[in-house]
Amino acid sequence: MAVWAARVHRTHRKGPHVSDRHHHGHDHEHTHHHPHRHSLGHRLKHLLTPHSHETADKLDPALESSARGMRALWVSLVVLGVTALAQGVVVAVSGSVALLGDTVHNTADALTAVPLGIAFVLGRRAATRRFTYGYGRAEDLAGIAIVLTIAASAAFAGWTAIERLLDPRPVQHVPAVAVAALVGFAGNEWVARYRIRVGRDIGSAALVADGLHARTDGFTSLAVLIGAGGSALGWQLADPIVGLAITAAIALVLRDAAREVFRRVMDAVDPALVDRAEQALLEVEGVRGVGELRLRWIGHRLRAEVAVVVDGDATVRQAHAIAVDAEHTLLHAVPRLTAALVHADPAPLPGETDPHLSLAHHMAA
Repeated sequence: MAVWAARVHRTHRKGPHVSDRHHHGHDHEHTHHHPHRHSLGHRLKHLLTPHSHETADKLDPALESSARGMRALWVSLVVLGVTALAQGVVVAVSGSVALLGDTVHNTADALTAVPLGIAFVLGRRAATRRFTYGYGRAEDLAGIAIVLTIAASAAFAGWTAIERLLDPRPVQHVPAVAVAALVGFAGNEWVARYRIRVGRDIGSAALVADGLHARTDGFTSLAVLIGAGGSALGWQLADPIVGLAITAAIALVLRDAAREVFRRVMDAVDPALVDRAEQALLEVEGVRGVGELRLRWIGHRLRAEVAVVVDGDATVRQAHAIAVDAEHTLLHAVPRLTAALVHADPAPLPGETDPHLSLAHHMAA
């Protein structure tokens, strides 16, 4: 019998620009309901926020494939940018550090659309002989840029608030500060409603999550009113204390964002996805067992490599058919999985030498 244990089935390619033979020619969510790791915490928002989970959820297939989704991303950038600009004008004339913290937060939140948009454009470029997996990991670089932006905004807001605590000064134009806080709330609430509406229309859970995040940011803007109220009553420390509270909120965002980005860069996946994949493979007819199983993110898509055990007397064609069924099953069972490399091993006979023994020294190295 021919030795086919080394690799019976792979995702065939004619070249770096040719799509996977067994790739489902488009990124789509299968109709089955797949619980996912409550994760993208929400923004690379979750890369951007404390209520976020998997960074991959930031640009899911529905958002990627929809012009409406991308338009929502950029419209949100404009609205939040204008909101932050209006608040910045009031900060300049009032000296409110609470409003400054909220302005910095809104600015950083708006600017996340820039690296995400760039990463999205790069991610759609075809693979080359140098970048054989494509450019999907540009999203990881965008995540790092976002984390650095959040860190800078937290440091700046915190430093300003502490300086004001040490050198208290009255807030000027308190009514204008209160109005600016309301403008921040209104801007975030409008963006929240818009993102949620579009997200539901196009079936993008990521865009809905971003909308919910913007709504949370709106309540942060309302916190500035507390500082303005305290200042109006003559309590000068109210403004810097609220500024520190907003800094703490930004720090929570930073913590979750940094954790998600670190996990993504280190190829971490939700263990539940591995369990789901393994269980699905064991239900494939002809699969006697599952050996090594690996999943990794490339941008917001998953790829898999797996070894399955099949009947040692199976022909090459039979083993190949089982591998194809296994790949197809994985594509349906694992959310956002777009390609799988399936390796078929024959079930060992009593006393038979491990066919992979010759590779042992490479594994050790």
